[in-house]
Amino acid sequence: MRPFPEPDPGEPALGSPGRYLLWLAAAHRASAVLAVGYGVLCTLAQAFVPAAIGRGVDRGLIAGDRGALVAWCAVVLGLGVTQAVAGTLRDRCSVTNRFGASYRTMQLVTRKAAQLGAELPRRVSAGTVVSVGATDITRIGAALESTARGGGAVVSIAVIAGVMLTVSWQLGLVALVGVPLSAAAIAALMRLLHARQHGLRKEQGALADLAVDIVDGLRVLRGIGGERVFADRYRERSQRVRHEGVRVAGVESSVAAGRLLLPGLLVTVIVWLGAHFVGTGRMSPGALVAFYGYAVFLAEQLRRATSMVDQLTRAFVAARMVTDLLAMEPGLGSGDRDLDAEGARGPLRDPGSGLEIPPGRFVAVACARPDDMLLLADRLGRYVDSPATLGGTPLAEFPLAEVRRRILVVDHDARLFSGGLAAQLDPHGPAGGGAGGDMNGSAHGAADRLRRALDTASAHDVVEALPEGLDQEITGGREFSGGQRQRLNLVRALLADPDTLVLVEPTSALDAHTEARVAERLGAHRHGRSTVVFTTSPILLDRADHVVLVEGGTVVAEGRHGELLADARYRAVVTREVTVA
Repeated sequence: MRPFPEPDPGEPALGSPGRYLLWLAAAHRASAVLAVGYGVLCTLAQAFVPAAIGRGVDRGLIAGDRGALVAWCAVVLGLGVTQAVAGTLRDRCSVTNRFGASYRTMQLVTRKAAQLGAELPRRVSAGTVVSVGATDITRIGAALESTARGGGAVVSIAVIAGVMLTVSWQLGLVALVGVPLSAAAIAALMRLLHARQHGLRKEQGALADLAVDIVDGLRVLRGIGGERVFADRYRERSQRVRHEGVRVAGVESSVAAGRLLLPGLLVTVIVWLGAHFVGTGRMSPGALVAFYGYAVFLAEQLRRATSMVDQLTRAFVAARMVTDLLAMEPGLGSGDRDLDAEGARGPLRDPGSGLEIPPGRFVAVACARPDDMLLLADRLGRYVDSPATLGGTPLAEFPLAEVRRRILVVDHDARLFSGGLAAQLDPHGPAGGGAGGDMNGSAHGAADRLRRALDTASAHDVVEALPEGLDQEITGGREFSGGQRQRLNLVRALLADPDTLVLVEPTSALDAHTEARVAERLGAHRHGRSTVVFTTSPILLDRADHVVLVEGGTVVAEGRHGELLADARYRAVVTREVTVA
């Protein structure tokens, strides 16, 4: 199967949930039309089987005409073959629609997540994003898949009702009245189900948010003995989800009962009236057999039609969550000024605080308030709208993607992804090869860079402890301790080799000996490149070319670590010295 084309962001994918589902259907117009067409052909072939059997009974068995019996048996066989072939093609197109809709939605959601970047966690919870990727995308795909069977059911119901009217207007009228009434009763339950499902979806998202928070802070919770508090909180939230699930299940059970009971009652009425008509001579036995088949067929198609409505109801709820996410726009604009090499060599400066990073220097920044570290790092990397400049030019005038490439910010919450460790540390390493170049030479150079980065971050022991070394498959870094993750994140940052590397507390979880090795090697590794380390560790501060003290969000002192120790404010931040008035 050929790959699905990239979705066009200009398409009306950001409208209402209904418009979004229509856009997905239009994006797969050919397969969607074929699926419905094959679905109609399949169900019509199945629908005419009772008529063929009834004719065979009347003209073959009762009339004693062997030739007619054989002919109508052949017609039944032909209808069965047509149904089998059309059903196979219908299911093939339906699966294409299902996965096409799911993958297109995944592409759009992933693209939006990448577009929002660091803004995403500030705009939407992690649990919501997880629920969209794990549940909503699947429901949208299932809804498009159901349209083939459901569309065929709707068409076949109308056709068979017309056939029944031509044979016996009384029975046909019963079918025409009974089917819409049954559908209306089930549709009323569907509307209630829609509202209940929306409430359940919100509670599930809130529970997922809480679960993510607990997993992220599990180490801290164990350290302060807060497991019981959060366990109680999770239990209370999960009970709310259970309560909403029970309410949804109550409506779902009513819908399921209606799907079985109402069509069953309709079949009973039609068969009873048909038997009465046969007894009074107003209908032939073959016609009664056909009407019984029609009634059973209508009951099945009614269940399929209501199932399609159920799937579309779920998809509507899911599409609302997707469109809410897709409607978010980045708060940061992107300029169009060329960020040339000369500009990149200029100083990086934050006018708001007075912090300036000279080109090619290893600068350490000690902040009296921990919150200032993240704020200043975000300003320097333009993760927030700020007047920061590079070479005298505001960062806002440069393309955002180019700023991200030149200035890399790595905070203490940076994470590893799942996959091979080597690929997570160096995505552009040996696997990338070279376009027509020496693959062995490229691989050798990448391996040298990786070994040097591991040595600088003192992370060789982390790799050697893994059974498969760099080829080890990791699961998001959960198998590593906090200090091991910090060192691996530092390796990844060093391999990216940006013009300016901004590190926030890169050694806070390391022991003193390991931190000393990292501090000793970091400056040499980044020689000729700008490196900014936000830290209050005396070991790192002592190795920096230049140290800046920030208090109250403003630079208040600068110099070497040894010189600044004479400043009481600096000593209070770095040595935790408490001055008593």
